[in-house]
Amino acid sequence: MTSFGDLLGPPPTLLTGDDDAESDLLNGVDPSAVAAAHPSASIAWAYLAEAALTDAEDDVAKQMAGYAFARTGYHRGLDQLRRHGWKGYGPVPWSHQQNQGFLRCVGALARAARLIGEEDEYTRCLDLLNDSDPQAAAELGLA
Repeated sequence: MTSFGDLLGPPPTLLTGDDDAESDLLNGVDPSAVAAAHPSASIAWAYLAEAALTDAEDDVAKQMAGYAFARTGYHRGLDQLRRHGWKGYGPVPWSHQQNQGFLRCVGALARAARLIGEEDEYTRCLDLLNDSDPQAAAELGLA
């Protein structure tokens, strides 16, 4: 049985991550510099998106910056998932640390979409999080 209880479904996709980008972020390197040096690292874009969305309720510029950062990280994550065999569906476990950059970008994109009134995008992002791993939305405060 897979960790998600579906014998007939695809196995969980486990990203390899970007050790250099993750190390830089953990060592306090500015996320903008990390994203510039490692543009395919979703985790760097997640840091940028989450920072931009902090206290962004009344700041359209922050909302749009957060949306753009999150969408970039989301697309970079989709590229990585596909390279790891993901076919557009199936589990992407939150518990696998290297998946969290992508999942955090999806969560940030959901928050930004809601802030700018893009409810269809908000719903799609929540659906993707729940399809990837029901734990992800809860971990990101979106459950």
